[in-house]
Amino acid sequence: MANVDVVNMNGDKVGAMELADGLFGPDQVNEALLWEAVKQYRASLRQGTAATKSRSEVAGSGKKLWKQKGTGRARIGSVRSAIWRHGHTVHGPKPRSYDYAFPRKKLLGALRSALAAKLADGKLTVVDTLELGEAKTKLYRAALGKLQANRTVLLVENGKTLSRNLLLGARNLSGVELLLNNEVHPYDLLRYERVIFSAAALEQLTGMLEKSASKRKTGAAAHLAGSEAA
Repeated sequence: MANVDVVNMNGDKVGAMELADGLFGPDQVNEALLWEAVKQYRASLRQGTAATKSRSEVAGSGKKLWKQKGTGRARIGSVRSAIWRHGHTVHGPKPRSYDYAFPRKKLLGALRSALAAKLADGKLTVVDTLELGEAKTKLYRAALGKLQANRTVLLVENGKTLSRNLLLGARNLSGVELLLNNEVHPYDLLRYERVIFSAAALEQLTGMLEKSASKRKTGAAAHLAGSEAA
């Protein structure tokens, strides 16, 4: 079992937390799966508003400009032709969604990989609570400085312990984002230089990931047993 120190908002150690090797071991980092998860997430963010005009949408008369034969010129049917200036665009982009389905099992696997990568890099911090006495941005900036989080930071809290002070104190911090543990995406973990979990948030998240991993192993074992019996 891997251990991680639990500190308070002053950076002082107040305890320790055991992390399952099946989730946080160095062999759990799957870079290919992380790439797939990030690619799908970024695709879902695309607006997809690029548009070009088809032949029916371009301004211009539909009249034939000159007769088909006898002029010595190339035959032409409309001024809106794609080969003419101000004509339509052939096979141009139209508004569409770039989002696509991403299997939940792959998403959870990428989340496990992202957490393991952060822990291996020493960029994952666990605090007993993210709560401070007052909802002041200056106090949270000072606390993050004590936790050696001076660049971009992702704060992850449990929904049951999320307080008004934390929401108000962290919302105006530059380079800092606050998320609930059930909203965290692998892209969020990779995007920010340091991730700070409350102990309750990490415990609940790892419990969910352990449960999904055990189901995956049970299903794989049952499938293997069935194939051997056949």
